[in-house]
Amino acid sequence: MQITLHNAGKRYNYEWIFRNLDLQLRSDICYAILGPNGSGKSTLLQCISTYKLLSEGKIAFETEGRPVNYYPGLVAIAAPYLELIEEFTMKELFQFQEAFSSFQRGVLYDDFISITGLARHQHKVLKLFSSGMKQRVKLALAVLRDTPVLLLDEPTTNLDTDGVRWYQELMTRHLRGRIVVIGSNDEREYTFCSTQIQMRDYKK
Repeated sequence: MQITLHNAGKRYNYEWIFRNLDLQLRSDICYAILGPNGSGKSTLLQCISTYKLLSEGKIAFETEGRPVNYYPGLVAIAAPYLELIEEFTMKELFQFQEAFSSFQRGVLYDDFISITGLARHQHKVLKLFSSGMKQRVKLALAVLRDTPVLLLDEPTTNLDTDGVRWYQELMTRHLRGRIVVIGSNDEREYTFCSTQIQMRDYKK
C-alpha cells in the first residue's frame, strides 16, 4: 500500500493550515507528524483518512502499483475527538465494529478483552469507564483492526504511566505490513517511528 499526497494544502476560510505538502507514505514504515498544538497535525491526519477534503492538491491510494478507491476497511483511526458508543458494553462494541470490518487474523473477542487488560469491566457500559479505560478501548479497536493503514492522533491522551507502557507494547506487536501515521507532540508516542514530518515545514 502507498498513499501519495501531491501539492496538498488545507485551509479554513483564509487561513492555511498547511500548504505545498508532497509526501509518500509506504507500508512497513511508521511516520510521526510533529508540531505544537494547533500546528495542523490533526487536520493532516483527517485529510489522509479522507474524513476531510484537501483545499488544494491531490491524495491517491495505490496497492501493488494500481490505484484503489478509498473504502471504509482501508483505514483505522483513533483520536481524542472520536467518541465511542457509550451505551454499549465492550462485547457489543466489538461486535458492532466487526460487522463493518474485520479484526486481524486470530483476534477474537476474548483476545480483545485480554489485550486491553479490562476483563473485569467487560460487562459495564462504556459510559461508566474512566477516560483512561476508554482510551485503551479506542486504541485496541484501531490497532487490532485488519487495515493496511493505521492513523493515531495523540494516542496516549488520558493514559497513565502503565497505560503508556501498554500502548508501546501494543504498537510493537501490531505494526508489521501497515502504513502507520502518528500525530504527536509527546516523544513517548513515536519512539518506534523511523520518519518524522514537521508541520512547520508546510506553513505558508
